[in-house]
Amino acid sequence: MRRGWKMALSGGLRCCRRVLSWVPVLVIVLVVLWSYYAYVFELCLVIYLIFYHAIFVFFTWTYWKSIFTLPQQPNQKFHLSYTDKERYENEERPEVQKQMLSDMAKKLPVYTRTGSGAVRFCDRCHLIKPDRCHHCSVCAMCVLKMDHHCPWVNNCIGFSNYKFFLQFLAYSVLYCLYIATTVFSYFIKYWRGELPSVRSKFHVLFLLFVACMFFVSLVILFGYHCWLVSRNKTTLEAFCTPVFTSGPEKNGFNLGFIKNIQQVFGDNKKFWLLPIGSSPGDGHSFPMRCMNESQNPLLANEEPWEENEDDNRDYPEGSSSLAVETET
Repeated sequence: MRRGWKMALSGGLRCCRRVLSWVPVLVIVLVVLWSYYAYVFELCLVIYLIFYHAIFVFFTWTYWKSIFTLPQQPNQKFHLSYTDKERYENEERPEVQKQMLSDMAKKLPVYTRTGSGAVRFCDRCHLIKPDRCHHCSVCAMCVLKMDHHCPWVNNCIGFSNYKFFLQFLAYSVLYCLYIATTVFSYFIKYWRGELPSVRSKFHVLFLLFVACMFFVSLVILFGYHCWLVSRNKTTLEAFCTPVFTSGPEKNGFNLGFIKNIQQVFGDNKKFWLLPIGSSPGDGHSFPMRCMNESQNPLLANEEPWEENEDDNRDYPEGSSSLAVETET
């Protein structure tokens, strides 16, 4: 009886958490809907409406894609078979378990390791983690090329939707900037007392305030992610240096500025501004600057490096003490 109550309580708490996780998304949607109403119906700035609606469409389109594009999980070959799982769980010696995982990883394109040099294994999903894959405690799954879990889209940002998330940030910045610049002249009229309508005064004041407030925070966030893309890093890799079979390497995935951008947006530039999936690869393996073509087939078509790799290798002096709450 007591066990049944505990299970019911646990299920109720999980249900409440799922519902509450949509609150940040609802807040954003309400703010956007209000801004649309205030700009289009209250102020009715006809000469600006064409460009406003073009930005608004791309803003909502990328936000939708960021929310509803499901995180991509590792495919079946990275999961332990039923036999391997039984052997691993029944083995009590940690060193033997470590060797078992090492033997299984030899058949997979896995080149990153834990801080101690062991194969990266998720004991919740029972799989060997592909490079750049991490377990999200909020989504309760391993996510390919996980960047972070974003409460404002109620989704995990990773390989499948990182491009959409960046576009969402870009169009959000543009949306806020456009509203702020076009409403500013009406704010001056409000300041001088030249706006007769009380409702117009309210909408002008708060449109400018909300647009500027979101613009500042979004510019900082967008700038940070642009820096990450230019270095071909994820948020998790910026906080915790990835460890390869050869040791820690801060710039292990850095291929150069242009190729780093192409790793997110693809080779075809006409798709860079559109929320259409164009990221190369399958999210399970990635080109690395520290490996030659014979070790990493993804580099087979790449042009030779113009710089000496050893000169650009930057080994950190110590491990990062920072951690991201949603990643284990």
